[in-house]
Amino acid sequence: MTAPAPALLRVDHLQVSFKTDGAPVQAVRGISWELAAGETLAIVGESGSGKTVGSRAVVGLLPDTASVAGSARLDGEELVGRRGEAIRRVRGDRIAMIFQEPSTALDPVRTVGWQIVQAQRAHRRIGRRAAWRRAVELMELVGIPDPSRRVKSYPHQLSGGQKQRVMIAMAISCDPEVIVADEPTTALDVTTQAQILDLLHDLRDRLGTAIILITHNMGIVADLADRVAVMYRGEVVEQGPATQIFAAPSHPYTRHLLAAVPHLGQPRPASMDATPAPVVVDRPVVAVSRLEVDFPGRLGSGPVHAVRDVSLEVRQHEILALVGESGSGKTTFGRCVVGLIKPAQGQVTVLGTDIAAAKGHDLRRLRRRIGFVFQDPAASLNPRLTVGACIGEPLRLHGVGDAAQRRAKAKELLEAVELPGDYASRYPHELSGGQRQRVSLARALVLGPEFLVADEPTSALDVSVQAKVLDVFVRLQHELGFACLFVTHDLAVVDLLADRVAVMEHGQLVELGEGDQVLRQPRQPYTRALLAAVPLPDPVAQAAKRAARRGQA
Repeated sequence: MTAPAPALLRVDHLQVSFKTDGAPVQAVRGISWELAAGETLAIVGESGSGKTVGSRAVVGLLPDTASVAGSARLDGEELVGRRGEAIRRVRGDRIAMIFQEPSTALDPVRTVGWQIVQAQRAHRRIGRRAAWRRAVELMELVGIPDPSRRVKSYPHQLSGGQKQRVMIAMAISCDPEVIVADEPTTALDVTTQAQILDLLHDLRDRLGTAIILITHNMGIVADLADRVAVMYRGEVVEQGPATQIFAAPSHPYTRHLLAAVPHLGQPRPASMDATPAPVVVDRPVVAVSRLEVDFPGRLGSGPVHAVRDVSLEVRQHEILALVGESGSGKTTFGRCVVGLIKPAQGQVTVLGTDIAAAKGHDLRRLRRRIGFVFQDPAASLNPRLTVGACIGEPLRLHGVGDAAQRRAKAKELLEAVELPGDYASRYPHELSGGQRQRVSLARALVLGPEFLVADEPTSALDVSVQAKVLDVFVRLQHELGFACLFVTHDLAVVDLLADRVAVMEHGQLVELGEGDQVLRQPRQPYTRALLAAVPLPDPVAQAAKRAARRGQA
């Protein structure tokens, strides 16, 4: 039997608490784990479980209100208690971070090349010209096309996947022994996600870099992790080899977590198996014909054709899923359908009204019959209003009911989305991400819409919270009978929800059909590529899928 590799990073009884106005809040409660050189350890758990806090404590990235105890030793050197220059010599040099949201982690007023150069010069004696050459080499290494030109780009000029690759280039610029990857693929489409996972695989295998993977996506864990540590309420409740954790989880929470993971081909849960309202196919709620949407180009360049010649219908009582990669035009299409973007050409008829031609009272009356669930509820809910006022705002704007009636309706909707009615007096920042998303759904439904657009409503939620939100969504859709355009890149969620599926690529509709047909027997190569990129939440099956994909490459 092969002896286990010695630990490169050893965490023993690590504890983290935060000072508050009241008693200290214990976020991490005596966790222990080890990481060997060239190994990937996945730390998984729900939002608030302590997985990110524990990892940031190791590299000294917590605020002054945090108190850290216990031990974290990198190759025998204690990290806990280091301050200032002592911890900075480790952070970025020996242990690097890939942050969850590159759009906020990258400086918007500096080129990405400048930022990679600064990452090198902070830890290495290297001249500016040599650092710029190295920045180009790093961008090529992480798969960014035309790196000598892209190195001069600003973050807003890059796609989400490219920005994540820049973050990885910065992380490996000083050849670290350990990379902490905090939700490195959140909100990325499946093909971009697969490319980032390929890159992390390659870096680990080629450079021998150890990886701490913090994620709620169990498909990614199955694809990349050698070992898994499961956290719940600040504690590690189970850890072991990935194959063992997936095949025979011992802790009830781990079993609950894995049971909540949606995957292609699984039976619909009993909680979603309600009898739907009858479908009336001869009167579509939305009819789109030859739709074109253009955006002006930058610096004198030609227009960007975001949506090109798309025609489709959304039928009564159905959920039509609109899928595709980032930049495929699906969000633009959804916003155009509800009148938030004007089309360049074509016609959009919603509930019998041409939405582009509707004005004044007609448009206002039409919008009463339409709901919209935005992707990021933290940005779409007014932080200065209580939750109850956020939900009741559409009622106020349309002159429905008095203040008392609006408050009563808000509490009724909160209970419908399985939140306590007294949450109406809270503010959005006092709720978790999953709770805010349910508030956003309640607000979208407060006027009793006949048509709803849901734009990536579960993309940033952990699997157990996502399962609750989807249960609520399906129950309300069955009860209220609204038609829905569900915009997403999560094909497993599509498999659970959708009656029909529309696939977009580069602004064009490339496939449209019943859910089973599109997801089981896709006709188009692009749809097959999307399905092939979805990681399976099973290490053995995913390893076989990865090997088959590499064999076909």
